Amino acid sequence: MADEVCRTRVVLEIVGDKWALLIVRVLRDGPRRFTELKREIEGISQRMLTVTLRDLERDGILTRTVRNVMPPHVSYELTAMGRTLREATAPLLEWSVEHLAKIEKARADYDAR
Repeated sequence: MADEVCRTRVVLEIVGDKWALLIVRVLRDGPRRFTELKREIEGISQRMLTVTLRDLERDGILTRTVRNVMPPHVSYELTAMGRTLREATAPLLEWSVEHLAKIEKARADYDAR
């Protein structure tokens, strides 16, 4: 049991990453280029996008495809496993959108004490 919990932590690191689920969400509609991802994910720096994309590729969540044209065309796409992650986390993202205003109000109320 303890071993399972430790291994589960690896998956939770992906799910709990600040940017990973946002990237997975943007890729739900198909492949995107780096600049498209950067434009669609507000607040992410070029470095963090690069690091997170590499991590997700390493984990088998997405693939990076380079087309030999000038200039080189690089795109990112969810793998089959990445699509299952998107399906599993979609309710969490919907919950986040639905409750964001309440969370912000609760924080403001707490900070006003």
